[in-house]
Amino acid sequence: MHPIYLYIKQSLQDKYPQTEASALAKWILTEIFHFSVTELYAGKDTNFPSTDREKLTDILARLHQDEPIQYIVGQTTFCGLPIGVNRHVLIPRPETEELVEWIVADHRQRNRFSVLDVGTGSGCIPIALATRLPQAEVHSWDVSAEALQTAAANAGRNGVKVCFKQQDILQPLSETRRFDIIVSNPPYITESEKTAMEANVLEWEPALALFVPDTDPLRFYRRIAELGRTLLNEDGCLYFEINRAYGEATVRMLEDLGYRNIELRKDFYANDRMIKANK
Repeated sequence: MHPIYLYIKQSLQDKYPQTEASALAKWILTEIFHFSVTELYAGKDTNFPSTDREKLTDILARLHQDEPIQYIVGQTTFCGLPIGVNRHVLIPRPETEELVEWIVADHRQRNRFSVLDVGTGSGCIPIALATRLPQAEVHSWDVSAEALQTAAANAGRNGVKVCFKQQDILQPLSETRRFDIIVSNPPYITESEKTAMEANVLEWEPALALFVPDTDPLRFYRRIAELGRTLLNEDGCLYFEINRAYGEATVRMLEDLGYRNIELRKDFYANDRMIKANK
């Protein structure tokens, strides 16, 4: 292996498990410093300029402060697409890709239809949907102006059109447009679940996009489902990513609001993670 790879791996082993330190070392060299696979596995020390050494020192220091590598680099990949991320938005998760795949599988054969994504963050969901379902007109809301800036930049870099709007869904709405699909991955981690969370999430990712009170864990789901009674076209579809601890409770809430054909799905970790319902 390249001496720089071994140096990075050794530098991180007191902070990260060995397999993660190895993966980070490889990722840093290939994605940030553009090493080829041949260079990475070469035993000889190829040229590594002093400016790169300074950049590497900064990256390692930030990793030791629990900053996620995606924020350090400024981007990640979601559904095969480059998505810029920063401290104003959550880092997209693989489970959310499963939600996108479900929607795409359900609607790829449809002609023109409209989608509303609520709580867009980085814009990963609407951008992936706009890419995979070009026949869809995609709208996206978020309460955070900074998140919307990030999302709009991501739509631009991926060459898709998404209509972004700053909207606090907990406030009264004036929206008159109707949609065929509403999708949301809203805040769903309860305050009491904080103690089980990793520092790289707890200390770095935006609390606004993560947490709900213990006393009202379904706050956003209930509000979005209530809005869906008006905002969805007849037989429209509602899709949620959910807290695995509240799958059955979310199903009951949707039943109480009159939704039909409610389906609860597990993610690839076998946790209750996604729900679909029809108006």
